[in-house]
Order: sequence, then C-alpha cells, then structure tokens
Amino acid sequence: MRLSIAVQMDPIERINIRGDSTFALLLEAQQRGHAIAYYTPDRLALRGAEVFATVRPLTVRDREGDHFTLGESRRAPLAEFDVVLLRQDPPFDLAYITTTHLLERVHPKTLVVNDPAEVRNAPEKMFVMEFPDLMPPTLITRDLAEIKAFRAEYGDIVMKPLYGKGGEAVFRLAQEDLNFGSLYDLFTVTFREQWVVQKFLPAVKDGDKRIILVDGEFAGAVNRVPAPDDLRSNMVRGGTPKETDLTPREREICARIGPALRERGLIFVGIDVIDGFLTEINVTSPTGIRAVKNLGGADVAALIWDKIEAKRRG
Repeated sequence: MRLSIAVQMDPIERINIRGDSTFALLLEAQQRGHAIAYYTPDRLALRGAEVFATVRPLTVRDREGDHFTLGESRRAPLAEFDVVLLRQDPPFDLAYITTTHLLERVHPKTLVVNDPAEVRNAPEKMFVMEFPDLMPPTLITRDLAEIKAFRAEYGDIVMKPLYGKGGEAVFRLAQEDLNFGSLYDLFTVTFREQWVVQKFLPAVKDGDKRIILVDGEFAGAVNRVPAPDDLRSNMVRGGTPKETDLTPREREICARIGPALRERGLIFVGIDVIDGFLTEINVTSPTGIRAVKNLGGADVAALIWDKIEAKRRG
C-alpha cells in the first residue's frame, strides 16, 4: 500500500534529526515507499470550501547537515492526500488553533494524525485534568489568593504557563522563597492565560518518564534525567535519556487513559510521569521515539505507520 502523505511541520532545516520524532516518522514512511510532501503552517489556506497548501516533494536522509531534499513547489488541495501528519511544535496559540480548524475540514476522508479537532480540544496541561486521581495536586488559575492558599497547603510548588512547551518558564518555588511575588508579577504581564501550579515532586531528580502510546496502547518509554543544576528534564533542556521499564503504577496509568485516547483519534501520544504521577498528556507534537529506539526499545515509528496504514485500509 503506497500512501500519499503531507506533513505540516516547522522548517525542516532547523530540526535536530538525532532527537526529532517527526524525522523518524518521515524516514519510516519513505522506507515503506510512501510519497511525502512537505509544507509549513504558513502555507496553508482555505478558499471557499477547499483547503490548500503550497507543498514540496520531500526526500529525507539520516545524515546530519544533509538530511533532506525538496522538490518544486505546487499548490495542492489537501483532499488529494491519504494522510496529513500534523507535526508542528507548540506554542499552542491562536495560529495553531486556526490550523486545526482548517485541517478539520479534510479529516477523516484525508486522515489527519492526530485528529485536529481533538488536538484543539485536548491541550497538554488541560486534557490531563480529566484524570485528577492520577496526578499530583494541581491548580489551574491566575488568581493570587488561590495560588497563595495552594502554596500554604503544599509548601514547595512548581509554576508554569498553561500553554508552554519544552520546559520553558517552569519554576520551582520553595515554601519560603521570597521570589514568589516577583514571579507572580512576571507571569501576570507575560502570560494572558491561566497558569499551572503543582505540588513539587522531589523525585523529579531521578527522572521524568516519557511514555509513548500508539492508538492508546503502550509502545515505549524513556526516563529523562535532568542535569544536576536544572529542574527540567526535557531533552531540549539538557535532560539525559535513560533506558527504563514501566512500573505497575505506570501500566495502570496507561490502561486508564488508553481508551480516551482511542476515542479521540489520538494515535501518537506522549505522557509524562514523575514518581508515579501523571503530569502531562502530549498530543500536539510528541517527542521521544528516537530515544526509545536508540536505547533498545521498540521501533515506535514503525508501530505508528502500521496503525495509520491499517486505518487507511479500513
């Protein structure tokens, strides 16, 4: 089965191919003989009832500094493709939300992965709140009195923007930290949306586990250990990937959320777990599949394409 695939992503010349999950998916698609066309979100357009993009044929190579070749541009209706990979990175802002509205017009006749309406309706740090019993104590607000009460109850807390990405602007505030007022003021002028306030989990020093699910089933995991001088374990922030297995608690988490992911058409999802607590469900542009394979785990890219091909076959 040869599929015609369009990938909506950030500029391909900027990606780090060693850790980029989108690149792993493209390599696997090419190896299977699928035809790949590339475009960036700014080349997407809606005219009347038809969604178009200015696309370019794409060939990829697993070679740093020489990892892609693009062909000539053409204006193409997205309805002509079998699959669209929605793989642009956050920020999850109005521009991102607009692309989901446009892509929703071609899905599911053209299979969009992940389902754009569900991506829009399941932002990482909000969707996870559907499973509060699996999470550490968490508050979403920008109300000072609420944050002060939460801090009084739990002592050490973490504050981060609701629609942040890649560990940006994640702060730990100890119980007696005198920077709280200044940080509150900074968040107030920087972020218009609410923020996430969460009980600090000291076990983060031992790692923040990225667990990947494909169509709601566990596919692989990597433990991301933060640098000694950093709270954040994201690999783009210097976190070190380590081989890992799932604990019984983590298997319980996967079993609990798996059906909700399948119902929403979220084929490729990465969840974050610290010390047995679910902290995020990443649906926009999850990472980690190259790290899983490099550490001897499953070939998650192959599992994802197996599932996409099965869905296209009906």
